[in-house]
Amino acid sequence: MSKSDEIEDSSAPLIEHLAELRTRLIRSVLAFIVGMIISFTVWNPLFNFLTLPLCDALAARDQSCDLQFIALEEGFFVAISISLLGGLIIGFPIISYQLWRFVAPGLYKSEQGAFFPFLVASPFMFFLGAAFAYYVITPLAFGFFLGFQQPGTVMSGTDGSTQAAGILFQGSAKAYLSLTIKFIVAFGLCFQLPVLLTLMGKAGLVSARGLRGTRKYAVVGILIVAALATPPDVISQVILFVVVYGLYEVSIQLVARVERKREAKLRAEGLWDDDLHGDGAMDDEPKS
Repeated sequence: MSKSDEIEDSSAPLIEHLAELRTRLIRSVLAFIVGMIISFTVWNPLFNFLTLPLCDALAARDQSCDLQFIALEEGFFVAISISLLGGLIIGFPIISYQLWRFVAPGLYKSEQGAFFPFLVASPFMFFLGAAFAYYVITPLAFGFFLGFQQPGTVMSGTDGSTQAAGILFQGSAKAYLSLTIKFIVAFGLCFQLPVLLTLMGKAGLVSARGLRGTRKYAVVGILIVAALATPPDVISQVILFVVVYGLYEVSIQLVARVERKREAKLRAEGLWDDDLHGDGAMDDEPKS
């Protein structure tokens, strides 16, 4: 066989992988589009659901829950924004399955069994973070923001009575939806931290000892994320920081558990070398 024939033969698997990737991407995009179309047909009920935290906060202040369209086309873009979010949520199981089908053939059976739980845990943690944002964070944030309203007052002076301007919330539907989706997506992504770090620990990219040693840098990074992911609302930023840092500590314990299991397996197979690996994963536990 000539050298050119060897090159052509070696390129065949690459072409097959690219064709497989194209197929999986097309199916994922189709799933997203179908989910988006479904969401567009029911965007109004979905919008009503997303506005419930605001309406509850306004009702507590005896105010009506009315949002406005500032621009003529704003209603259409509100529907599109909801459709995009709905398309991602509805299509996510199919998109995850297509990702799994693309990756699985290149893994051993043991690796498939190790990777699959993370594939299931990822959407679960995202929905858990989104639910936390919707049911806990948004009511607190909207109550904080609405607290800056003030009624109009009449002030008396030497020259007669004057009317002081009142501050009343009359929000834009598009601005409100953008803020709510920002909360939901930010918390959903932050709740992926344990999944990501545990998967990296299983791959040997991070260790429990290393994560403990970088706590101070993690604190700074989480503070920056909290400042960028939430509006200038101290309550929301503090809650996000506390939750994400708590997830970071949980991740350390999960990575340490992965290391202990790996050590036990290697010891059982007679492949563990204390001189090479140290005294074991339990060394990652802090010493008293």
